[in-house]
Amino acid sequence: MPQQFGDFTASELYCPKCKRSQPVREKLLLVLPRGELYEFLCSQCATSLGEREITGPALAARSAPLPRARKPRGLLRG
Repeated sequence: MPQQFGDFTASELYCPKCKRSQPVREKLLLVLPRGELYEFLCSQCATSLGEREITGPALAARSAPLPRARKPRGLLRG
């Protein structure tokens, strides 16, 4: 079966401390050889509400090094 949807990221999750659905912040926990591990934190009380791991080719495309800017070699004189 072909994949129908791309990656999803939670914007709100239920917080047991606040006792309601709250907006979440995503925090990078670990960079692993196979991907990256993120944690979802309640934006109100900072309680950990879950984790997600990003793996695969999408990760490699995102973490490709950016091209370096060239340094000027000197002033040109006319």
